[in-house]
Amino acid sequence: MDTSPAGFPVPHKKLTIDIQVIVTQLGSMGTLLQARKEEGVSVQPTFNVSVIFGKRDEPLLSACACQLIENISAAGSSMSLVLSLGLKDHSVDTIKAIVSAVIENRMW
Repeated sequence: MDTSPAGFPVPHKKLTIDIQVIVTQLGSMGTLLQARKEEGVSVQPTFNVSVIFGKRDEPLLSACACQLIENISAAGSSMSLVLSLGLKDHSVDTIKAIVSAVIENRMW
């Protein structure tokens, strides 16, 4: 947490928190993704998902991260997300179940 010096025009505090989610069917970390809301001048928010480590050719993993960061942002949070997905089953139903479970158990 960053606290401003007393002489700064107004006292303020700044806190940045990342949310980390690990989902695994393999017993290992799997693909690491980072998702965040991009601040800009656009009226509609934009979201950026990048693969940090792992499968870069699996669009459903990126879609999962995008769905989660959109929900986090819709709840009024500006936190970014670090997501680890170690999946055997990369089906749409599995991704929907993951998104649903994380949203139902939200910690933001």
